[in-house]
Amino acid sequence: MFFRQFLNDTSACASYLFGCKSKGRLAVVDPHADLVDDYIRTAEAQGVPIVAVLETHVQADHLSGLPTLVERTGATAYLPAGAGVEFEHVALADGEFVELGNTKLQAIATPGHAAAHHAYVVTDRARGNEPWFVLTGDALLVGDAGRPDLHAHGEHTVQQMAGTLYRSLTERLLTLPDHLLLYPAHYSGSVCGRGLSANPASSIGFERRHNNALPFDSEDAFVEALVKDLPPAPPQQAEIIAANRSGRALVTHG
Repeated sequence: MFFRQFLNDTSACASYLFGCKSKGRLAVVDPHADLVDDYIRTAEAQGVPIVAVLETHVQADHLSGLPTLVERTGATAYLPAGAGVEFEHVALADGEFVELGNTKLQAIATPGHAAAHHAYVVTDRARGNEPWFVLTGDALLVGDAGRPDLHAHGEHTVQQMAGTLYRSLTERLLTLPDHLLLYPAHYSGSVCGRGLSANPASSIGFERRHNNALPFDSEDAFVEALVKDLPPAPPQQAEIIAANRSGRALVTHG
C-alpha cells in the first residue's frame, strides 16, 4: 500500500492519499482545496491514478478540494449518505466498501460532529485481512472529540449532536481493536476541537486510555463536558458549508 498524510498548518487540517500501487488505484480522503496540486503531483510521481475522492463529512472550516480533484482526475466522488450535497457522487451507506485493488475501505457511520459523518476503516489485503488503520474525520481526534455545534441546526440541537457523537464513539470507534492506527482530519491549531495534540496520528488504544474526551462513564457527563466552553466558530462557516455542499467556489460578501 502507498500512504501519505498531508498537513495544512494554516487550518490544521490533515488529508490522506493512499491505495494500491500494484493495481493502480489511489484515493484521497478529506482533500483540502489548497493541496490539490500536491495530491496530483504525488500520485503522478508514483505513476498511479487517483480514482476515488472521499469526504468523511461536509467540511465547515475550509474549502474542500473534492470538486477540483474530480474535475482534474476523473475520479469518483464518495460522501456519506445524507450529506445533502448538490453534485454527482456515490452516497455511501454504513458498512459499504470502496475497493482500491488490494486496499479496501469500509464506511462506518459515526454521526455527531455532523449528522452525516463516516469514518473509513482501511485494510491492506496485500499484508493481511485485518484492518490496518481508521480515518476518523472529525469524530475522534487525537486528544479530543469533534465539536458538536458546527452542524447543529433545526431538529438537531448541540446537546443532541453531542449525545449522538457519544454513541458513535462508544458503540462504533471504540469497539475497534486497540492496535488500529488512527488518523484524524484535524490536529492542534484547528477550531474543530479543544486540547488537540500536535501529533496528527495515534491509535485506538492510546486514545481509549488518554483522550481527555473519553473518561466519562455516562452520555450525560460526556455531553456536559463537550458543550462547555466551545471555541468560536470558524470564520465564514456558513459560506464554507454552502460552497462545499454545492461543489462551487466560495462566495464572500464584502
